[in-house]
Amino acid sequence: MQLHFNAISEPGQPGKKWQKLYNTHWAAYKAWFDSKGAANVPDLKTSQKALKKYMPEMWPTYQRLCKLVNADEVAARFLTGFQPPAYISACSQAVLTGKEIQLVRNYDYHPDLMEGTQLLSAWNGKKVIATSDCLIGAVDGMNEDGLAISLTFGGRKEVGVGFGIPFILRYVLEFCSNAEEAVEALIRIPSHMSYNVTVVDKTGAYKTVRMAPDREPVVTDAAFATNHQGTVDWPENAAFNKTIERSAYIEKMLTKKGIKAQAVADAFLKKPLYNTLFKEGFGTLFTAVYRPAEGTVETRWPNASVKQTFADFKEVYKLINYDQAEVVQEVTGTQEQVPLETAQAFYQPMKKGTHTRVDWQETVTNTLVNAMAQANPSANKEQLEALRGKLLNRGEVSWEVLADFWSKMGTGYSDSWKN
Repeated sequence: MQLHFNAISEPGQPGKKWQKLYNTHWAAYKAWFDSKGAANVPDLKTSQKALKKYMPEMWPTYQRLCKLVNADEVAARFLTGFQPPAYISACSQAVLTGKEIQLVRNYDYHPDLMEGTQLLSAWNGKKVIATSDCLIGAVDGMNEDGLAISLTFGGRKEVGVGFGIPFILRYVLEFCSNAEEAVEALIRIPSHMSYNVTVVDKTGAYKTVRMAPDREPVVTDAAFATNHQGTVDWPENAAFNKTIERSAYIEKMLTKKGIKAQAVADAFLKKPLYNTLFKEGFGTLFTAVYRPAEGTVETRWPNASVKQTFADFKEVYKLINYDQAEVVQEVTGTQEQVPLETAQAFYQPMKKGTHTRVDWQETVTNTLVNAMAQANPSANKEQLEALRGKLLNRGEVSWEVLADFWSKMGTGYSDSWKN
């Protein structure tokens, strides 16, 4: 299993490079976005109204992006970030303050469902280095004011009215300068699912905000987060991703006297924080290390790394092979020299520059079936195929089916889904 990683620099208004990213990824994002169907989908007017209400400063950038790609109604709805389909990731993150200020995080997900882009931009006058998601969003990042942010899944099934969390993180990086401002934004903007968002600034001030669609956000002094929010709400999911074990490990590590930032960062590349169930959707795709006081960002894998600064950002391409957890190819240069046509999570190149979409429903279904096989070694092939048929009904996977699946994880092969 592989990831095509691209670091891309476009330090100004979005232009040809972002447009190229859109053209590379949009068809796959559209398939994912359309998978929600017509039920409970807000129209364009409602979506834009929500964006202007909760993130009004983002409206001019949104308009520029839509114009840049001549967005149709579906693309324009998607780029608002309002009410996307539900999805699950894992992740771990921790803050270290004092003499050394650092935010380190592992992003745990399926390689085929990651964009693989690190983008340096300045859409609103503030330079931002972020791991791109949903084209306009971010799963982690830092701005030139020294504010760093990252997320973990909150471990709850509830889906409500709000924005996809990557869009919220992008807003924070674009318009906030310190932890206090970031927290104010996070508690004001509704999230459509549960996430733990950790922020830290160059002074060492930090908070972790527990966001949820069905209850008020909780601002905590937690210096770390995995995939639950204080207590475990979803036991089966927690058992699969070992959120309690990872949380206890980080807590113990951070309480060690004199612990160094490098030691903490290195621990994220080792078990139990580094995960290798890539086919099951629980593999560490990268480790990000943000040092706000220094203004440095390091993206790490077991045998490779990319270090960036705002003053010296290099466009880099890396092909990561997760079977061996090592880099098998590296190219450094401008984006035009980098094989961006192959640098996407949802497509595979075809002749004459065309692309065929890797069916995301198939990828998710395979992930869940592999996870069940991992949890139930005694399951035979016929049982697993029966499960696949229940999960993938007429080519579609619904959130309700996924949630029901996870409710049975850890309970063995019960008759409710085996038959």
